[in-house]
Amino acid sequence: MTSEETIDAPMPGVFYRRPDPDEPVFVEEGDDVSAGETVGLIGVMKTFHDIEPGTDCVVTSFEADNETEVEAGDTLVTVEPE
Repeated sequence: MTSEETIDAPMPGVFYRRPDPDEPVFVEEGDDVSAGETVGLIGVMKTFHDIEPGTDCVVTSFEADNETEVEAGDTLVTVEPE
């Protein structure tokens, strides 16, 4: 049995689930995601940093809403490693 893990914010900023307001979200809950695949972005002063899992996993839930301010260490996404 595997246990859930979290992907946490590496820095303070604004969390985005989509690359552009008119684009679909990167991933949905329940999606299989590969290590290094973008699941969201952190925007800091008009610079964007990819949020990626370190291993292949399934996204179980998003803990941060789209376009919310987050602090370093805040949990963004909960995943279950494959």
